[in-house]
Amino acid sequence: MPIPDFQTIMLPLLRCFSDGQDHSTQELLDILGEEFSLTQEELNALLPSGKQTIFYNRVGWARTYLTKAGLLEMSRRSYYRITERGRQVLSRNPSRIDMKFLEQFPEYLEFREREGGRRKPKEIATEDGEKTPEEILEEAYEEIRNRLAQELLGLVRQSSPSFFEHLVVELLVKMGYGGSRRDAAKAVGQVGDEGIDGIIDEDRLGLDTIYIQAKKWDNVVGRPEIQKFVGALMGKRAKKGVFITTSSFSSEAVNYISSIDAKIVLIDGKRLADLMIDYDVGVTPVTVYQLKRIDSDYFGNG
Repeated sequence: MPIPDFQTIMLPLLRCFSDGQDHSTQELLDILGEEFSLTQEELNALLPSGKQTIFYNRVGWARTYLTKAGLLEMSRRSYYRITERGRQVLSRNPSRIDMKFLEQFPEYLEFREREGGRRKPKEIATEDGEKTPEEILEEAYEEIRNRLAQELLGLVRQSSPSFFEHLVVELLVKMGYGGSRRDAAKAVGQVGDEGIDGIIDEDRLGLDTIYIQAKKWDNVVGRPEIQKFVGALMGKRAKKGVFITTSSFSSEAVNYISSIDAKIVLIDGKRLADLMIDYDVGVTPVTVYQLKRIDSDYFGNG
């Protein structure tokens, strides 16, 4: 089944505490994962940031709201237990506990007022229902980033071949290749034959060399172009190469590189734009938001 939204998790989560014992978040994840019949793939699914699983995030927010409503309380570091109010709620055998249900408790309403009034978090219409604040924030971030990537790629496609070469140098140096920018600039663009546009050191010591093909194309790059590049590498007795394009690669081209010994990395227009954003090439930070969590170790000896 799909990963349940955090409001759907609330009642099963509270029932986990009906035994009166203290439970850690990890225990709850295991119990609830089985109850919702989640697959390993669903349990491992990450938020867009890649720093937390979706299920962990939703269980955490369900626990937070139940705690703010006085149905759960922290018993010791990273462990929670049910309160008398929580037992009373379960004794009423509710069919569902959600944010509307929790509005009957003054502590919860006070918490929501501190959050910014009795407004509910923005709802996103999906089959999984309402998302947690982190999911809303991360999805908004992904939308902004995707828009930026599209605009960035459009500008790259309009640039001159020499500017594109300059951009490739800048990106590879910021990614840690080629030593200094001056060294990299000397290497890239100096070969220009046999299907190779440039060479660059893999590291600052020059222990290995990477051959580069950079094509500012609108058309899909097919297998013949990749084969030509691989042939050029063999002529140089090289086994590492990067093929960068502003367009995309055909499935035949992608399948081909997986069947050869040479290590070829294909970077299409979308990935190129993503790397430019990650390494601040052609973009500049505007605003930085930091999400913080409680440091449970700090309070461990309290």
